[in-house]
Amino acid sequence: MRVVSQKVGAWIAKLGWVWVDGQVAQISRRPGASTVFLTLRDPSADLSLTVTTNRDVLDAGAPELREGARVVLHAKPEFYAARGTLSLRADEIRQVGLGELLARLEKLKKLLAAEGLFDRARKRRLPFLPGRIGLITGRASAAERDVLTNARRRWPAVEFRTVNVAVQGPSAVPQIVDALRVLDADPTIDVIIIARGGGGIEDLLPFSDEALCRAVFGCRTPVVSAIGHETDAPLIDYVADVRASTPTDAAKRVVPDLTEEVRLIGQARHRLERAVRNLVDRETHRLDGLRSRPVLARPQVMVDQRATELTALRQRAGRCLEHRLSAADDDLRHTVARLRALSPAATLDRGYAIVQRADGHVVRAAAEVGKGDPLRVRLADGELAATVDG
Repeated sequence: MRVVSQKVGAWIAKLGWVWVDGQVAQISRRPGASTVFLTLRDPSADLSLTVTTNRDVLDAGAPELREGARVVLHAKPEFYAARGTLSLRADEIRQVGLGELLARLEKLKKLLAAEGLFDRARKRRLPFLPGRIGLITGRASAAERDVLTNARRRWPAVEFRTVNVAVQGPSAVPQIVDALRVLDADPTIDVIIIARGGGGIEDLLPFSDEALCRAVFGCRTPVVSAIGHETDAPLIDYVADVRASTPTDAAKRVVPDLTEEVRLIGQARHRLERAVRNLVDRETHRLDGLRSRPVLARPQVMVDQRATELTALRQRAGRCLEHRLSAADDDLRHTVARLRALSPAATLDRGYAIVQRADGHVVRAAAEVGKGDPLRVRLADGELAATVDG
């Protein structure tokens, strides 16, 4: 082990001086000592290193340095083989100014946007009435009070699971990320609210941390960001599914207003009753119209009408038959009269006679018979036998 530690220390000693950027998690100034110990934390990873420097170096570069500040320092890595620890020895420390912080945040914002963390298409809609709400906020903070009070005022039966964390300083990001992981794994949580009251840009820096933004992006549960006031816009606002301007606004967005919902239900019931009443009235009028028609009001009218039509048809048929029989009778009488006028009997009745020979041949000329031929003379009444004598 000692050989390995020595080789690691020798390799690290070759690295030389480097520039390091980080957040001050802890400052240790011992009275009367010339050495100052810093704990430097990587804002984007759960990693920290111990930094040693001279008090004069710290006073020259960052005399007002406090925990949570961002710094850039020029340091040399050192490995302590006995303890197996890595630390930095700094000869220059610079506190990062607000302008530089804003420039870095803008650069990070463009990076996260390019990766799609701000894409509106991936943002999920909040449930209409969540069964249980996860709340991440500072302990006994105004933000916690605003969210709980306003949410319960709107919907008294709403349930919360509150996780209190540090909302500023070097420990804020790890605690918030751990709280997110716990609430996201809870199947009873339907939505998560991350809330904090207002503050300066430095106070809200944890909510623009890259690690926290990626943790919010990876949540399966919808996340509501309620950080600061309307004008505050940390990067978590762009990643969250819903951005609330204040913690009070978050409570209004997450749960519906019971009074308003009851009013809307009343209006819907009134519209439904009115629609049903109008439908019943319309159908009642329609039935009344059908019942008032003669076929339903006096159904015998249709039978009487058909009976009248049948009687008229029968009378008409009788008249037609009588007319045809009368015409046929007239025709028959005329025919009989013509037959009688043309009949030989009618000729005989007028005084004429028919002369026939013995063979029945009608004699039409005197040359057809000879002297002594027998003849039969047919009269209108009877017959006479005759003989030709000349």
